[in-house]
Amino acid sequence: MPIELPGLFYQIPRNPAIAVGLPLALGMLNGRITKTSVETWFENRRQPPGQPPRWAFPVAWTYLYIGMGAASHLIVKAFDAAVPGSPLKLVADSALKLYWAQFVLNQAWTPLFFGLQKPLLALIDIGALTPLVYKLANEAYKVDTRTAFAFVPYCLWLTYASYLNAGFWWLNEGKAQVDKAKKKDL
Repeated sequence: MPIELPGLFYQIPRNPAIAVGLPLALGMLNGRITKTSVETWFENRRQPPGQPPRWAFPVAWTYLYIGMGAASHLIVKAFDAAVPGSPLKLVADSALKLYWAQFVLNQAWTPLFFGLQKPLLALIDIGALTPLVYKLANEAYKVDTRTAFAFVPYCLWLTYASYLNAGFWWLNEGKAQVDKAKKKDL
């Protein structure tokens, strides 16, 4: 049985200001809510090699949120213009479903990592998010090639962010957890 999106999830990206504004506003809200955790908990932990300066994250995410919102608008425009039942309509519908799935995972990452201070849960989240966005990029490109300007940088950033998340977990919790589990097995 195919998954059907509620009509609201088609309406939101039809308005370009809302399509861009929603991910940007929610991303900024997530950043504000977790600011204290970043300044206290995160800054006092070991960082993996290649960790960028703190200012780079809001700059990168601003671009990525604007891009993903704009891309969702391009996808829904193609969906609306396509003939019902056509391959383009089906691919655009698939891309919109992938967009909203990645949006949920994307918005969950910051509260998991910074809010709950659970880097392993965040790693599981980003481990699902990253291949989903690669799939989205592929589907969206079939609908409108301009979406590559948003989704290719997003894919690259998520790959890098996955490394940072995994490295942070390993350096601060993971190695100790693995060593402890190994000792139990002996």
